[in-house]
Amino acid sequence: MRRTEAARQLGRFVREHRTDGARRLRQAGIWLMAGAVGTAFGVPVAIASVGTTEGAPGLAGLLLGVGLVGWGLGIWRLVQAFRTREQCFDIHERGFTHRVAGTATVIPWEDVAQVSTSGGDGRPLADARGMGSTCEIRLHSGRRIRVDAFTEDIRGLAVVVHRAVHLGQFPQGRRR
Repeated sequence: MRRTEAARQLGRFVREHRTDGARRLRQAGIWLMAGAVGTAFGVPVAIASVGTTEGAPGLAGLLLGVGLVGWGLGIWRLVQAFRTREQCFDIHERGFTHRVAGTATVIPWEDVAQVSTSGGDGRPLADARGMGSTCEIRLHSGRRIRVDAFTEDIRGLAVVVHRAVHLGQFPQGRRR
């Protein structure tokens, strides 16, 4: 692991929390496939149902709806995967480093204004879809860092940041 000089100023390295970008890409692929299948079956059914009032227009609407939702969620996840590629949070004794897409931002604990979390919405498999637990780290500069369930041990990350910022309990690095 490469650490910059600025990160060394944050003290000893404690742990890291990586974001699973491959899982985001797989999920984007699944949604895009659902969109393609919904559209592929929905368009012919819609064309065949022109002029009828029986069940075909309802089925066409359902299939096209699945296609539209699939395309929308797939593109959203794909954009999210590219915006947060290689995202990682390195926790140090006096702050953390937010690495994303080859860029590292060093953030001392003093720069963090607030940490808020949501424990999920209770929907089945919400965390597996990346739509459950979230954490938002607000900096004094106004910048917001959003962390979702694709990041390993999101609750642990939120607890460490909360303790350091609000309780003054800083993480301790390994002594050599």
